[in-house]
Amino acid sequence: MPGGPTSYDETTALVVVDVQNDFAHPEGGLYVRGGEEIIPMINDEVSAAQGSGGLVIYTQDWHPETTPHFAKDGGIWPTHCVQETWGAGFHDDLEVRGPVVRKGTGGEDGYSGFTVQHPLNGETSATGLDDLLRQRAIEKLVIVGLAQDVCVKATVLEARSLGYQVSVLTEATRPVNLSPGDGEASLRAMTTAGARVL
Repeated sequence: MPGGPTSYDETTALVVVDVQNDFAHPEGGLYVRGGEEIIPMINDEVSAAQGSGGLVIYTQDWHPETTPHFAKDGGIWPTHCVQETWGAGFHDDLEVRGPVVRKGTGGEDGYSGFTVQHPLNGETSATGLDDLLRQRAIEKLVIVGLAQDVCVKATVLEARSLGYQVSVLTEATRPVNLSPGDGEASLRAMTTAGARVL
């Protein structure tokens, strides 16, 4: 099948993590080097999943203008994916053919696609991704997108903790490498958690 050694059926979902302009476009506010290069492979996976009856779900960072998540407000990240801006939009080349789960909408840290966490008090809440998957009796996930060592990793680790079988297509992810070696460390962490890193 196109895109790599993965297979889809009605119990499998492709989760496309945060392929948004601020991450995947060279002019984005938090550009992940090579982010745009993974989009053709992701589109192949979208077609393969849908052609085999699999579900395709997209996560989308969707922050308010002011949030403790951003460095300007006391956090660690440059301003990115502010609601209703170009940067928060999906990259033009990405084929979006499924439901979208937004995260960070209330100013939370939204690393995992499954939960968000208040940056000050640590309180967590669900995004709705797990509910969508359970409603469709999904058992297996194929996870792609950005960034490999942040939101992809967090989504993979939480998916494993929730009992899903997980495959990660490394050629369809890119690390931001905030610290040198973060990308390699994320691959080790995902493998240790029981994900199939392809």
